[in-house]
Amino acid sequence: MIKKLSLIFQIAAVFIGTIVGAGLASGQEITQFFTTYGFMSFIGIILCCFIYIFIGSMIIKISVRYNLNSYNGLIKIVSPGFLGQITDILTGLFLICGAAIILAGSGALLNEYFHFSKWIGIFLMCLFSIIVLLRNTKGLMEINSFIVPSLIIVVLTIFFLYIFFSKEYISISYLQNIPHPKKNWYFSTLLYGGFNILCCSGVLVPLSSEIKNEKYIIIGTILGAIGLTILSTCINFILLLNMPYILNYQIPLLYISNRFGKLIQIILIAIIWLEMFSTEVSDIFSVTKTLEEKFKISYKKSIFLIMLIAIPISQIGFVNLIHILYPAFGVVSIIFMLQCTVFYYRNFH
Repeated sequence: MIKKLSLIFQIAAVFIGTIVGAGLASGQEITQFFTTYGFMSFIGIILCCFIYIFIGSMIIKISVRYNLNSYNGLIKIVSPGFLGQITDILTGLFLICGAAIILAGSGALLNEYFHFSKWIGIFLMCLFSIIVLLRNTKGLMEINSFIVPSLIIVVLTIFFLYIFFSKEYISISYLQNIPHPKKNWYFSTLLYGGFNILCCSGVLVPLSSEIKNEKYIIIGTILGAIGLTILSTCINFILLLNMPYILNYQIPLLYISNRFGKLIQIILIAIIWLEMFSTEVSDIFSVTKTLEEKFKISYKKSIFLIMLIAIPISQIGFVNLIHILYPAFGVVSIIFMLQCTVFYYRNFH
């Protein structure tokens, strides 16, 4: 029983760790896709939870029934033809660029707050990622089992500290009246939920292949989706209370944690870096599994090949990559979600 529960929690941690990464842990993603839409952003975050649970469960069931090993196999079945080929290419590019975003974020984080050369941050991220990736699925599950609980503790600590010191002016009516620069929150929610679930398929499909227990993977995914929703809600809450000041910062959560002293800031920096690390490993793991299956390039060679491609891309810059890449990939992801839903209801009912 303990082994089963442990496995479910590990799957939930991998799910959360795959999505969180540099953008969410820093507050940059939540700011862009939710906070700037005001109070309705909370509805968007809850809607994302349902997207993760329903589409994630479909992906797992399809993967188990058709014995799939990588996201490439999933896309081929769900979206055959030209559109599927485009989705496959863009997914691979997005995951590699996602790895590059994290390298850029690691360099920016250590440069901005410790004044180290950005290359030190990039080198450390590459080195530790390779060490974990060489342990394959086991390494992926091990690091997330440690990093994700640490993230939850730190974010909840900052959230409750903020509530405690600001309780006199926080109310629902206050949140509803905070000015927000953007509308159409529902489209932003679909974009965000779409690209996250397509990225997760790169991890969920290989996990389905190796664990071969549909029930445990689905329960783990549901648990992960709920945990991620709680985290995102807490982050969005404190970001919304700091509008519009947070728009001037690359890492909004660090600006907010500044009032709680240097120790909290340093702990948050460490957690952001570790979350970048967990997503870096997940992104590269997803692409290596596809290269191994599609082009018969060995898993180990694929790791080094992707790293060599990601390093030059990382020089575009952390925020630039998030603003350009995420919405574009989100559109492709929405189409994929629709195709996945149609395929599932045609073949499983």
